[in-house]
Amino acid sequence: MEWPACLNEYEKLVIRMNTPRVVIDNAVCPTATLVKVDSARRHGILLEAVQVLTDLNLSIKKAYISSDGRWFMDVFHVTDLNGNKLTDESVLSYIEQSLETIDHYGRTTEFNGLTALELTGTDRVGLLSEVFAVLADLQCSVVEAKVWTHNGRIASLIYVKDCNSGSPIEDSQQIDRIEARLRNVLKGDNDIRSAKTSVSMAVTHTERRLHQMMFADRDYEWKPILSHSTDYPVVTVQNWVERGYSVVNVQCKDRTKLLFDVVCTLTDMEYVVFHATINTDGDTAYLEFYIRHIDGNPISSEPERQRVIQCLQAAVRRRASEGVRLELKMPDRQGLLADVTRTFRENGLNVTRAEISTTIDMALNVFYVTDAIGNPADLKIIESVRQKIGLSNLKVKELPLICNEKAESEEQTVGVGGAVLLSLGSLVRRNLYNLGLIRSYS
Repeated sequence: MEWPACLNEYEKLVIRMNTPRVVIDNAVCPTATLVKVDSARRHGILLEAVQVLTDLNLSIKKAYISSDGRWFMDVFHVTDLNGNKLTDESVLSYIEQSLETIDHYGRTTEFNGLTALELTGTDRVGLLSEVFAVLADLQCSVVEAKVWTHNGRIASLIYVKDCNSGSPIEDSQQIDRIEARLRNVLKGDNDIRSAKTSVSMAVTHTERRLHQMMFADRDYEWKPILSHSTDYPVVTVQNWVERGYSVVNVQCKDRTKLLFDVVCTLTDMEYVVFHATINTDGDTAYLEFYIRHIDGNPISSEPERQRVIQCLQAAVRRRASEGVRLELKMPDRQGLLADVTRTFRENGLNVTRAEISTTIDMALNVFYVTDAIGNPADLKIIESVRQKIGLSNLKVKELPLICNEKAESEEQTVGVGGAVLLSLGSLVRRNLYNLGLIRSYS
């Protein structure tokens, strides 16, 4: 380990004594890789450990967290997204090194040298199109971006650079122009008070920051305009008076990054997790946390209890996407995002979530879209949009599962109109494949 020059020998000794101990075991469990972390306890370290695993797109099938005095122990059962144990030595080594350094140095980020734009406000059809059009007009090149919508609210973190120089945007007058233009777009005609924009050179974990932005926007207090979801998370909070804990239980549909979203929210609400158990059964997750506020007290009032329930339900739902998943892959150029999202808007499609990235001058973007009021988008409209953008550039990768029962065989395809299209033979499957609405898995 290389030490920063500013550390003296005593500080180095303290670091050595408190460095998390990490053990990765592939022998104990036949279905998952065990990752064990022992560390001195401090506020936020559990979140950082979970963040290391979820940033690698690992699935946490089970977890046990226990705190004893000033020391805590975490055991995570993890797999890759295909449900397989981890066998790549480079991945195992990266996990071990990352977990051993979280206590003092945190995670590195790839967004150094970029300017971060933070936007929150009322969601509406075409809003993202207007935002990207403004950025293109102001000569801002979008390098990375994530957009979440929840309960009619939108939060977006967009990383940009100057398209001419390739440098971060530091000129104060240009920053003022960007903030003013984007604020006007977010305000629209009816969001004068809550629309917010900020430009920052600060570096933060993108998804944690999105949770913080939506929490600050109080999205958990808004009511959904329209929701087709039948798997709304069940959250209960009770006090264990004898031990001085509040016991939080969350039951919901399992998905990747679920534990991160819940722990992130508890941490930012200044609750400390002392003990926890996470289990998954099929596609259902069961999470139980024993918590206290950072001041050492359990939840002390009914309004506080209700607020915790609302915030955890919002944390689970923010990442949920009920629309059609569209993936765009094509050479990047100035104004590409403005053109693509304008095509969505002109065809009545609303972007409910987006992940924007560029790799070696290639745009690799994911959009989840619905119709203007949140209903599943019409198949014909999706196909029309694909024709305009390019069938080879924009592909349908996932259709929303609106029916209550899971398809029982690969011969079923869930349509965006809400109907389950039963396979009537190879002709039907071939037609759907040619339209780009299903992928071949052979």
